[in-house]
Amino acid sequence: MLDLPPRISDSLLALVHAQRALAYLVADDAQNLVRCGGHLAHYGLAGLQCGMPASEQVLFLEGLLPLAETPFLIRSMEMPSGRVADVHFFADEDTVWILLLDVTAEYEETRLVQQKAYDMTLLSQREARLIAQLESTNRELTLAHRDLAASREALQLAHDRLQQELREAELYVRAILPAPLAEPWTVDWRFIPSTELGGDCFGYHWIDDGHFAIYLIDVCGHGVGSALLSVAVADTLRSEALQRTDFRSPAQVLTALNQAYQMERHGELFSTVWYGVYGRATGELRYASAGHPPAFVAGGPWEDGRPLPASGPCIGLSPAARYQEERCTLGPPARLYVFSDGTYEVARPDGSMMEFAAMAKILARPAGAGLSELDSLLAYARDVHGPGVLEDDFTIIKVAL
Repeated sequence: MLDLPPRISDSLLALVHAQRALAYLVADDAQNLVRCGGHLAHYGLAGLQCGMPASEQVLFLEGLLPLAETPFLIRSMEMPSGRVADVHFFADEDTVWILLLDVTAEYEETRLVQQKAYDMTLLSQREARLIAQLESTNRELTLAHRDLAASREALQLAHDRLQQELREAELYVRAILPAPLAEPWTVDWRFIPSTELGGDCFGYHWIDDGHFAIYLIDVCGHGVGSALLSVAVADTLRSEALQRTDFRSPAQVLTALNQAYQMERHGELFSTVWYGVYGRATGELRYASAGHPPAFVAGGPWEDGRPLPASGPCIGLSPAARYQEERCTLGPPARLYVFSDGTYEVARPDGSMMEFAAMAKILARPAGAGLSELDSLLAYARDVHGPGVLEDDFTIIKVAL
C-alpha cells in the first residue's frame, strides 16, 4: 500500500467518489444487504432495503455470492440505469463489499475503437478483393480492347460476386439450424437476424429415445464475432461435446458450458442460454437458464399462458457460477415457446418499448388453421418497430405437443 498522508488519501478518495460515481453495497454471510451508499441512483439502484436478500434487489449478484475468490472483478457490467461500471468484490471477515466504479466513458470509447477496427478490417478485405478483381478486369480489357461500358459491366459483376459471398456466409449460419419437425410433436421456429450475421443460434435434438433437448443461445453484440461464438456454442450442445456431462441434466450442461466458454478466452463475449430437456414418457420438462428470458407455455391448463421462471448468471462471466434446474409437466395440447429478448424488446419510433405482456398475449392465443403464432408475433413486432430492420435478432422456437 502507498504510505500517503491522510489528507492526500482523503483527497484521492473524494476524487474517485466524484469522477467515478462510487457506490457500494455490503452483504453479510447470509447474503443479506446490510449497508449501501454512494451514488446508487446513478446506477439505477436507489431504494435498496437493508436486511433483505441482496441478490433479489440487485439481479447481477445472482449466483455470485458467496465469493469463490477475493478480490474479484467483473469488468464493464451494464447497470439498470444504462451506465456501465466495473464491479469489485472484496471479502472482509463476515461481509462482502461490492464497489461500483463508473467506466461508461471508457467502455463507449473502447466499443467505438473496436467497431472502427472491425469496419477498417472489413473495408480492407473488401478493398483488396475489389482491387484483385479490377486488376483482372483491366488485363482482360487491355487484351480485348474493350470500351468503357464493358469495364463498368465487369466492375458490377465483381460487386455482385462480393455481395453473393456475404449472402453465402449468412446462408451457412442458417444451414446449420435444424429443420422443423412434424412428429412426434410439431417443432417450428422463426430466425430473423438484425444484421447479415447475428448473435443468436439455437437447436434441438434427441439425446436418446426418451429425451429431447431444446436450446437457444444469444451472444452479446452482433457481427462476425458474435455469430461465430453462437454457432460454436450451439455445435457444442448439438454434438454433446462436454466431457463428463449428463446432457439430460440442464444444470450440469450449463455449468460445463460456462467452464468451457469463459469470456476472457472468447473475445470478452458472454452469452445467455436457455436449455431444456423434455421426457417423452413422463411429459416432464427439466430446464435451466443462464441469464436468458423465461420460456413461455400456453394451451391446455395454461389458457392464458405463463412464463417458466429460471435464474442463473450469463455464460462466461464467472467460472464459479452455478445453475439451478426447474421442472414442470407438459402434455397435449400445450405449446412451449423459447425465444431471445429480441422478440419483445422492440423499440417504437417514439423510443418506447414493446411490452413482454403484448408478446405473451399473442402467443397465448392459438392461431387459426394454416396460421402460426410465430408469424403473428413477427408481424406485430415489425408493425411496432416501423420501417427498417429490427435492432436485435428475432429468434423464437415453438414446440406444440
